[in-house]
Amino acid sequence: MIVCPNCGNKEMPGALFCKECGNQFLNISRDPTITIPNSLMDDIHQKIADDGEKVVPPTPEDANLSLFLVDLGEVIQLEGLSEYTIGRSAEDQPILPDVDLAPYHAYDYGISRLHASIKISSPYALLTDFDSANGTQLNGQKITPNKPYPITHGDIFILGKMKIQLLVNR
Repeated sequence: MIVCPNCGNKEMPGALFCKECGNQFLNISRDPTITIPNSLMDDIHQKIADDGEKVVPPTPEDANLSLFLVDLGEVIQLEGLSEYTIGRSAEDQPILPDVDLAPYHAYDYGISRLHASIKISSPYALLTDFDSANGTQLNGQKITPNKPYPITHGDIFILGKMKIQLLVNR
């Protein structure tokens, strides 16, 4: 509680004025404001850039990629392209994703029509969220839209609410 030095009235913490006498609380100490980083992943990316370390193992150029839909037990093979858009098809949609998750109840999982992409870019595979409505997480951390994140075998990413594990067959 804050006690007014003018009239002795008690006010709730955070009050700026006394309700009884109108005295302004100027000298009341407050907790300092701290800066919170945008996300843990941004800090990790900055550390990688600063240290020059590679924390993600490289993906072989001739690797075959698969997506394991964790909750459904299904595996989708990725073949023939160097970049795959992931999303769900919808009626009258002019642009279709390379990996269509509509048959796997993508709408119910909150997956956007063009949700994300996986690009095979030597020496890594990169996951990018296309500013989707329900976002993307990588290994439990929300990722920043339109920013590529390195991924490798075993990483789990979540599109909306659908858990997907990247499998790299060497």
